[in-house]
Amino acid sequence: MKKTIQTTFLTCALLMLVACQGDDGSTFTAVDRSPLPTEAAPPYICEHIPQRAVELLIGQSDPLTSGGFGPKTAESVGVGSCSAYRREGDRQKVLQVVLTANASPDRVKDGLASGGTPLPEMLPNSTGFYRKTEESLGYAMLVRGEKMLAIAQLAPVQGRDGVADVLALMKLIAPRMLSASSSPVSEGS
Repeated sequence: MKKTIQTTFLTCALLMLVACQGDDGSTFTAVDRSPLPTEAAPPYICEHIPQRAVELLIGQSDPLTSGGFGPKTAESVGVGSCSAYRREGDRQKVLQVVLTANASPDRVKDGLASGGTPLPEMLPNSTGFYRKTEESLGYAMLVRGEKMLAIAQLAPVQGRDGVADVLALMKLIAPRMLSASSSPVSEGS
């Protein structure tokens, strides 16, 4: 009887171990379905984007990142881009945040004309749109003055709403990146 229980236990444990591995041998982890934070807090990736928000949005902790933004001016953070990548396999790019200069509200009009939905007002004198596209799970663009902030989620995270996550990230970082009143990030954040 004791041997049967041990054999059954070992068989179940082995089945669970095999069932919880992907084809590439990586183990699955439960997706954290918590909402993105509503307040920016360190640590940051690329000096301005809350790491916790990115971790939730891409479904992976401690993401690989590249890029950065220019120095803060009197009007906003400097232009640049930031990307997050999967740690395993081919290190696929899963998130891109871009801040550019010389933007035009016409880009928003074009986005709306091609099926985008207007963003709720996030900052005074700003306009934007969001959509779900074939290339990216969620995409949002916000234009304020001559600056444009765009966020694209480039790979789905099963169990999360990519469009809602991109909107939450835009709401979280737009004031910081497009506003003169946002405080600069201190060294080491």
